[in-house]
Amino acid sequence: MSVLEAIYARRATRAYTSQQVDKPMILKLLDAAVHAPTAIHLEPWAFVVIQNRSLLERICERAKELADKPAGAMHRVLANPSSHICHDAGTLIVICAKPLGAFVTADCWLAAENLMLAATSLGLATCPIGYALPALGELAFKEELGIPRDVTAVAPIVIGYPAMTPPASVRRAPEILAWKE
Repeated sequence: MSVLEAIYARRATRAYTSQQVDKPMILKLLDAAVHAPTAIHLEPWAFVVIQNRSLLERICERAKELADKPAGAMHRVLANPSSHICHDAGTLIVICAKPLGAFVTADCWLAAENLMLAATSLGLATCPIGYALPALGELAFKEELGIPRDVTAVAPIVIGYPAMTPPASVRRAPEILAWKE
């Protein structure tokens, strides 16, 4: 799959099979992530891989508790007691930012995009789970996950084998504010 094919094929997938992603595949994804560009070559990222179902459930439940007046489609997910904000995926990779400069958040999101495109090219599905950030920022979870106090969870991404492929989202054409020749 070419890079452009991966870009156009990547979806935010919200339905996964029970098949677990194995460690060698996770390591490939992490290697792809660290090949992202980084400001001043600081490489401020660090990773937490969670495949423990009980821990994933606790994080997701706490995230639902902390959600502040959700709206739209996500509200239906958070309001449903049987829903799982991690969409029952068996793996959550949390990309964390070390406090190394002004651009660490951008660097971590560049690593996240590399990871998600690599996953797509390998037949896996992903979905960023922003609602998990407040829970992942709580001291108890940071301690349990081995995240130092000065390190911040930036990009939680669930990964797994897709139960179905969602349709492509319609995108607007690029809005070009200026093009000066």
